[in-house]
Amino acid sequence: MMVSFIPCYIKPDPIAPLIRAAATMLLTALLLSALTTQAEGIQIKFVELDAVDDSYQFSADIEIALNPTLERALRKGIVLYFVTDFRLVSPRWYWLDKKIARSKQRDALSYYALTRQYRLSGEPLLQKQSFSTLKEALRSLSRVRDRPIGESFRLQKDKEYIAKLRMQLDLSRLPKPFQVEALGSKEWNLSSGWLQWSIKLPLQRLILQDEP
Repeated sequence: MMVSFIPCYIKPDPIAPLIRAAATMLLTALLLSALTTQAEGIQIKFVELDAVDDSYQFSADIEIALNPTLERALRKGIVLYFVTDFRLVSPRWYWLDKKIARSKQRDALSYYALTRQYRLSGEPLLQKQSFSTLKEALRSLSRVRDRPIGESFRLQKDKEYIAKLRMQLDLSRLPKPFQVEALGSKEWNLSSGWLQWSIKLPLQRLILQDEP
């Protein structure tokens, strides 16, 4: 008995390579999106509260990264205003927390196309600094140093207080057309959110560690 084998030709599916290519592109887009999300925004890294004479001051390190939308707006001449807001309250179980002190400062970040420089100007002293790159300007903005807190007051020993800190982009200072565009847009909603912690005398540093 003779057994013969006839070669069988299987026609390749023309759709399969397209599906694989689409899946690869989708996966790449998701990875890039995740990396971009992690790289954008405002994150508080370190806070320190110090006693100075009859009052107090705070310092903080804050990581700031702009998304492409904000960078384009900046290079088109739109001034971005960042507000650093520190609050100190005394908690009360029977009523609203008692306000002890507050520090609020607004800093303006702008770009001058003629000189190709970025500029930072802060209130209330209106100090101005110029930088050749956006990275340098953001690094300076992110280093909050020796910021006074309100009027003279004294913290009571062994009493617990609540400190709050936030930095955010002030949308109310944008031109009206951009305010409308910013409504409901996460690309313009740049904020660290409120960081809140308890403090007692003697004062200690608050250093935040990234989760592994």
